Amino acid sequence: MSAMPSFDLFTIGHSNIAPERFVAMLQDAGVNMIADVRSLPASRRFPWFSKEALAARLARAGIGYLPMGDTLGGRPRHDALYRDGVADYEAMASQPEFLCGLDRLSKVTAQARVCLLCAERDPLDCHRCLLVARRLAERGQSVGHILHDGTIAPHAAIEARLLPPGDGAADLFPAGQAERLAAAYRRRARAVAFRRKSAPAAVAETK
Repeated sequence: MSAMPSFDLFTIGHSNIAPERFVAMLQDAGVNMIADVRSLPASRRFPWFSKEALAARLARAGIGYLPMGDTLGGRPRHDALYRDGVADYEAMASQPEFLCGLDRLSKVTAQARVCLLCAERDPLDCHRCLLVARRLAERGQSVGHILHDGTIAPHAAIEARLLPPGDGAADLFPAGQAERLAAAYRRRARAVAFRRKSAPAAVAETK
């Protein structure tokens, strides 16, 4: 059996995973700290994934819980970080609070086996991949995405799904590939990022 690739940290989307299996998946990966990057760490459909219940269950399994949705969440608070009502991941990635969040996360990963937590099953449907893991990878960190079948996919393998074969002629220069990938990230983010509801006209006029 080949050895598992070494990762600096992991990500997982809880979706509808049963609680016992969820904990077992983390333990199989050697995770001992969850960094929760949900802006709203609660779930009505699966209440045990809400902040307090989740932290308590993880503690019983010897896994720490660190809420980081305030800096690394996918629902920005400022109007300037939306484009046509959709969260703008590229703008968010340059914000001081986001960069501070990445710095803090890097310090934690130096001391613990960390897994980022959000809700979506597929990494490509979630800001944990399209925003946070992308920027971590750019900083040279190796990210593994824990999938629902228990396998762990390197970020590069998930990223490659953004550029399926046949989407265009092969590029002769790396810069061309980088531009195509950046455009693919942009398209995917526009499709899946948080969309805020339009404010009522009477309220909007007061802003």
